[in-house]
Amino acid sequence: MWWGGRGQSFNVTPQKEEPEMGLSGPKSVQGSGMPEPRSHQLGSCLASGCLPGEQILAWAPGVRKGLEPELPGTLICSNLRVTFQPCGWQRSEETPLSSEYDFSLANIGRLEAVNGLSRVQLLRPGSLLKFIPEEILIHGQDFRLLRVGFEAGGLEPQAFQVTMAIVQARAQNSQAQQYAGITLSKAGQSSGSRKPPIPLLETSEDWEIERKKQGARGWRVSTVNERFDVATSLPRYFWVPNRTLDSEVRRAFGHFHQSRGPRLSWHHPGGSDLLRSGGFYTASDPNKDDIRVVESMLQAGHSDVVLVDTMDELPSLADVQLAHLRLRALCLPDSPVAEDKWLSALDGTRWLDYVRSCLRKASDISVLVTSRVRSVVLQERGDRDFNGLLSSLVQLLSAPEARTLLGFQSLVQREWVAAGHPFLTRLGGTGASEEAPVFLLFLDCVWQLLQQSPAEFEFSEFFLLALHDSVRVPDTLTFLRDTPWERGKQSGQFNTYTQVYTAGYTQPPAGNSVNPQLSVWDWDLRYSKEQILQFHNLGYDPEHCPDSWLPRQQPSFMVPGPPSSVWLFSRGALTPLNQLCPWRDSPSLLAVSSRWLPRPAISSESLADQEWGLPAHWGACPLPPGLLLPGYLGPQIRLWRRCYLRGRPEVQMGLSAPTISGLQAELAHLQELLRKWTPRISPEDHSKKRNPNTIMSQSR
Repeated sequence: MWWGGRGQSFNVTPQKEEPEMGLSGPKSVQGSGMPEPRSHQLGSCLASGCLPGEQILAWAPGVRKGLEPELPGTLICSNLRVTFQPCGWQRSEETPLSSEYDFSLANIGRLEAVNGLSRVQLLRPGSLLKFIPEEILIHGQDFRLLRVGFEAGGLEPQAFQVTMAIVQARAQNSQAQQYAGITLSKAGQSSGSRKPPIPLLETSEDWEIERKKQGARGWRVSTVNERFDVATSLPRYFWVPNRTLDSEVRRAFGHFHQSRGPRLSWHHPGGSDLLRSGGFYTASDPNKDDIRVVESMLQAGHSDVVLVDTMDELPSLADVQLAHLRLRALCLPDSPVAEDKWLSALDGTRWLDYVRSCLRKASDISVLVTSRVRSVVLQERGDRDFNGLLSSLVQLLSAPEARTLLGFQSLVQREWVAAGHPFLTRLGGTGASEEAPVFLLFLDCVWQLLQQSPAEFEFSEFFLLALHDSVRVPDTLTFLRDTPWERGKQSGQFNTYTQVYTAGYTQPPAGNSVNPQLSVWDWDLRYSKEQILQFHNLGYDPEHCPDSWLPRQQPSFMVPGPPSSVWLFSRGALTPLNQLCPWRDSPSLLAVSSRWLPRPAISSESLADQEWGLPAHWGACPLPPGLLLPGYLGPQIRLWRRCYLRGRPEVQMGLSAPTISGLQAELAHLQELLRKWTPRISPEDHSKKRNPNTIMSQSR
């Protein structure tokens, strides 16, 4: 998590029945020699902050280092997490998972034990510690660092025991079982039913409400995948053209990879439609009727169709993973890179280059969507990674409603969670080789937009950080599954489909279509009211009303028939195509290599800079109100320091602390630096010495 309880007071209500603490669990703990009164006192204190099913494996007194001042406290290892509990601090029962001192076992990326100046041991799951550590370093995959030094004076065995407990807990940890039902159990203790903060898009009613909200009159909610028998990676419901029957949808989707055929992603108020689709399955042999249906769905009733080769100019999954690993290694406090070469090393990670590529392509697509009425189809082979990234960014750039707090959460739920992004696999939860943090790349892109246009966004950087960290704290199923089928609810027709329920939580009656499983959007179960208030951007301009930026109108172009023009958007330019599908006279440009057509060189200008770069018959049109065009040249793309450099507190000063006390501390720190760096002043200026305004003006 991204902030903790330092300086906060927490009231803990004693529980009548303490959960099992496992104080007699590991033999090493029994023989620790810890004085019995202290054991009982600490055990009672820890019990108040335990989660359902959590067992304390070991603990040791220590000092958290790397901060000023250093914090004395206790390092605790349980079967779910590693926690540092400062002396005198008690965890709030209302927010059991919202401390910066918590590291879920799944979040631990590297564990190091240190003894002296030169003895350092990297501890992998199942390793054997070779010495009694003086301190340990826990590197989180979310870029946080927990550095704890242990006290001497007869307590060395405890340091050994808690370190080995962490090693063993990581070896036995199963992310699929970790935190199962923690938040759900907490919510189950509250009275009455709980309404999701945003529609989870698990019912046809949710999809119909969203369709009407977007004004997509030419579309309807299809139930063809209600039993997940078309594709388990697709949601149970999605939008298809009004004129297309579900039987036709089923046949058409079979001619796309993973049966992920074209469907509406977002309807622009001006009339354009943004679709997403998997790649054409060229090995199939569709008949003429199937080809007609596929073309009709891609056309979506428009006279102009633009196919977007999603992966063109974007990094591969392997590229994203390698860049993220390099970035994390570079941002570690003990990075071997010299300070004068750090920026060059940052460029060498390619992470910012990939952020730049995503923003540039999303900017061009938003121009295509907003400039004229047309069908724009994002086509990616698997349709589960960069299609979601680009579709989300296009909506953020084009629709002010998506920049509100609720609108952004709904966007992520629809384009990532419901659309079947494989979160567990991409974040390394399955051990597969397809790990690549595409969603974290998307959050970085959003942060760039927030920095460039802060008045346009209702949510703050701290909301993005909370969402960034939530993927590593698996307390809900939102990021713990790869498909809607896996995280969905049980259906009577599926014998192989198992619903995830927690013991003690009431199962809904048969026929009830509402899934009580909580989601990551239930922030109030994990964060305090004060923390949630920081999700709101104080610089947001409320006059950016989502309903006033562009009139919602239904265009009159919705007529059947073949499109009058078909285009491929690739490498920043449009190329005319002879057909939409690959099963006629010539192969598809998106299914096979398109070298047989002349391809324009990559332009240094964006589509908007090239006089829109659109066909002549589309004509020129001004930028519509509400459209953001991001900057992506040179220093316009910046490092997300508050996220990636959290393990280095010395560089966090001056990053606009979220509280008044934090701002005061930063101001005092800056004044101290100015006092050290400002040359000695003359006696007549002595009276101005303590005036921060004077010092600031002198330093310019």
